[in-house]
Amino acid sequence: MATKIVMEALSPTMEEGRLVKWNKNEGDAVKSGDSLAEVETDKAIMELVARGDGVLRKRLVPEGESRPVGTLLGVIGGAGEDVTSLIAAAGGGGPAAAPASSPPAAPAAPAQRPAVVTQAHPMQSAVAQGGAVRSSPLARRMARERGVELVGVAGSGPGGRIIRRDIEGAMSGPGGHAASSAPTKPQRALREGDYQDVSLTLIRKTIARRLGESIGPIPTFYLTAEFDLSRVTEMRSAMADMGDEFKVSVNDILLKAVATALAQHPEVNAHWMGDRIRLHNRVHLGMAVATNDGLIVPVIFDADQKRMSDISFEARELAKKARDRKLMPEQYTGSTFSVSNLGMFGIDQFTAIINPPEVAILAIGAAEDNVVVHNGEFVVQKRLRVTMSCDHRAVDGAIGAEFLRTLRRMIENPLMLVY
Repeated sequence: MATKIVMEALSPTMEEGRLVKWNKNEGDAVKSGDSLAEVETDKAIMELVARGDGVLRKRLVPEGESRPVGTLLGVIGGAGEDVTSLIAAAGGGGPAAAPASSPPAAPAAPAQRPAVVTQAHPMQSAVAQGGAVRSSPLARRMARERGVELVGVAGSGPGGRIIRRDIEGAMSGPGGHAASSAPTKPQRALREGDYQDVSLTLIRKTIARRLGESIGPIPTFYLTAEFDLSRVTEMRSAMADMGDEFKVSVNDILLKAVATALAQHPEVNAHWMGDRIRLHNRVHLGMAVATNDGLIVPVIFDADQKRMSDISFEARELAKKARDRKLMPEQYTGSTFSVSNLGMFGIDQFTAIINPPEVAILAIGAAEDNVVVHNGEFVVQKRLRVTMSCDHRAVDGAIGAEFLRTLRRMIENPLMLVY
């Protein structure tokens, strides 16, 4: 019996998916559980697996295209089974793949597909169905002038299209023509037309939709505080002297401090549910991570119960998976409060947008040496400025201020975090 291959909801918030790469060709034998394709969801790149045994009779959606959840992508059937009606119902043209028992003529060798790269435009094969190579006019002209074969070039443009930078990369990469050592007159970079439209990735679409749900409807106010990081710096140095297993970053200490403070302030560790406020008894800390495709927030579950070294390890692992687009849905859903740190980018202070249904988010700026008055004298201290965005429907000014006061006590006396 034929088995439909549909665009599955591979994450809780997924509404559509982009078929990055087919892992099976028409006519290939398929077993239940085999990886059929790689699909880009609104958060990560995940595998679409077979739900039945047989032969991949038809691929209905080409690589690089997006489809809503539930769309028929292909059909698995027996070698001699008639799947024409299924294909016709989905609007697919052309005959189904020939049974595996009658070997087809050897097809032309396709371009080698590179590994999926999580850039703003994941690298794809530029060979479209039918053998045509997707490329821009400028890229084709550059390829002709420089003797580059387009079939061997991976495209980084929308839909895997080969563009100027791909030809330049092929020239400078292994096997490319060495650049002339003679001095040349600087030239302006070649551009195609007056502008270039960049297709939205699914993660960027989701960010746009979610932020539209946040900043408009949510009555937000902001609380800013500045903390003394002197003791945090001293403790971090002392822990590093104890060995690599005790090394932590300033951000790790801040995450532990936020989680510990949240456990004491359930009014902030909460969700707005429309007709009620849900106060969470467990602290699941969302940690905003910037990727080339946009922002994603993996979650450190029960962060207040974990040692600082455990938080440090988990934060590094989650950040790496986020940038590699390898997070599983359960790793980026369920946060009760979120933190966004732009200090490593040299940002002194900023305001972050609340991630609904959470009722607050903490924005952390850069740690800097500032001159302050201490005991009547001018001294240099390591200072940190944070800004808390609060949903006024659930969090009043006094509640937010109490949370920041507890957080100050934790950060300025970090031995309270060690137990």
